[in-house]
Amino acid sequence: MTQFRFAALAALALSASLPAQAADVEARASYVMTLGGINIASMDVGLTDDGTRYDLDLSANVAGLGAVVASGTAKATSTGSSTGNILRSRAFALHTRANGDAFDVDVTFAGSDVGSFKVDPPILDNYDRVPIERRDLTGVNDFLAAFVLKGGALDKSLCDRKAGIFTGVERFNIAMRFAGTDQATSARTGYQGPVVLCSVDYNPVSGHFTTSDITNYLADSDRIVVWYAPLGTTGYFIPYRVLLGTNMGDLSMVLTGMRF
Repeated sequence: MTQFRFAALAALALSASLPAQAADVEARASYVMTLGGINIASMDVGLTDDGTRYDLDLSANVAGLGAVVASGTAKATSTGSSTGNILRSRAFALHTRANGDAFDVDVTFAGSDVGSFKVDPPILDNYDRVPIERRDLTGVNDFLAAFVLKGGALDKSLCDRKAGIFTGVERFNIAMRFAGTDQATSARTGYQGPVVLCSVDYNPVSGHFTTSDITNYLADSDRIVVWYAPLGTTGYFIPYRVLLGTNMGDLSMVLTGMRF
């Protein structure tokens, strides 16, 4: 479950944006993730879109951090339709491996509703887990597709977003707001230039554990921020930097390279 939580936070961090007219795009971005200033993972994210169908893939190698984050790997994929004003997932899959244990999630979608989902091994419904109701499986997207947002320019409009997300384990809602503009200047990163800051509010709905420190901390946090940068001249926008305040220290992710 810890490894799943890491993958979910990583995906939450990987918000991106693209304009409605974008097509025939193939791009890849690399990131380094730190927790409390210590490197814990490297991550690679790929995106293709032919104007009708999109494919997203995420792979991460997790170095781990003691008992906080287990070392291992995480892979996630999302495929679906890109013809509307948002990416609409049809299939989502997640596979993590840590300490010799594997965890798999498969979800299918029909429009904005969940068609089916399977988790292996199953999550136990303990007394402190909020039950997933049928209504929680409507009006949702997967967490990779939901954070790939279509927009027209690198401006405040990128941040005006709300989404319901179903991970196969949890249903939660997010709301994004414009937080300002900045200039990325570090030569050690994969981009230098203007960026837009978006703050993110996280609202757990079901499937989570009421005693989870991470869930409760994120729900109360006002320190979830994404800095967006343009992906060259493709018309896409990807995170330059992400910051999530957690009870274990700041979870930060920085762009180290992009290819398109």
